Amino acid sequence: MKIAIIQGSTQIDKNETLVRITKKVVEPLGHEVVNFGAFEEEENYSYTEVALMISFLLSSQAVDFVITGCSSGQGMALACNALPNVICGFVQNPQDAFLFGRINDGNAVSFSLGLGYGWLGELNLEYSIEKLFDGEFGIGYPAEVAKRKIKETKRVQLFNAVAKKSVVDLLTALDKTFLNKVLSKNDLIDYIFENGQDQALNKELKQLRSGE
Repeated sequence: MKIAIIQGSTQIDKNETLVRITKKVVEPLGHEVVNFGAFEEEENYSYTEVALMISFLLSSQAVDFVITGCSSGQGMALACNALPNVICGFVQNPQDAFLFGRINDGNAVSFSLGLGYGWLGELNLEYSIEKLFDGEFGIGYPAEVAKRKIKETKRVQLFNAVAKKSVVDLLTALDKTFLNKVLSKNDLIDYIFENGQDQALNKELKQLRSGE
């Protein structure tokens, strides 16, 4: 599994911690971690801008999963869930993380990296990421109702697929200034060009980037 890390610029100081903890947990499991910041030397990106980048990453199939967050974690989760091909859990603790992985079978999680982070925030992140990847995704929980849980999860995934525009259609509806700001995240966009599987999305992003 390719796991991307990207969080809002308001919590830029948490990036190093997120990367270190995630690699500690998932690399022994055979997963790859790709870090997209936010970084000190780049522009500041809001949670809505980052959410669109996350939709690009997942829609393009350049990555399989995204770990993100903002000051509260709520705004990022809401923005992500409004966008194509993203099912994002708002995770506050290891219990949330475990249930999201086993039951909800989504492809992104958003952490509160400011509000309530506290002096044990780093440990909470580590334990949450451990429980997130503690077993197979989408197997249902608890075991005695797993079949029902899986059925409901599939229905949520269907809602997500049919209720949203395609990511290419979405691009035509968005403000150009907003889009240009997102497309200025060169490391992420270049990664999608190199690793993305959705050729229609790649083509549209390249046209937008070139101003055509």
